[in-house]
Amino acid sequence: MKKLVTVLLLTIAVLTFAFSRPALAGDATIGSKIFSANCAACHLGGSNVIMANKTLKKEALEKYNMNSLKGIINQVKKGKNAMPAFGGRLSDQQIEDVATYVLQQAKNGW
Repeated sequence: MKKLVTVLLLTIAVLTFAFSRPALAGDATIGSKIFSANCAACHLGGSNVIMANKTLKKEALEKYNMNSLKGIINQVKKGKNAMPAFGGRLSDQQIEDVATYVLQQAKNGW
């Protein structure tokens, strides 16, 4: 009986992890707050007040190969052109949360 229960529990655990949807790495709710405090001045509603064509909209993110957590995290950490680097101002977790929020908002159309 113990073997049967063990096998059953192991099977449930494996199936739970094997078929669960992968979550985005960061927390979009926290990312929203960080975005509002640090990014919204230039990127309100997914726009870009400095470089109008480089928005945070899904199409622009795809065009500029920024449609991944890795791409957005790199941009936020290091900055580029008019975008300042936030690597020294925000923690890695905060940057990951913001990147998750940006991807979620882009997919939802801001």
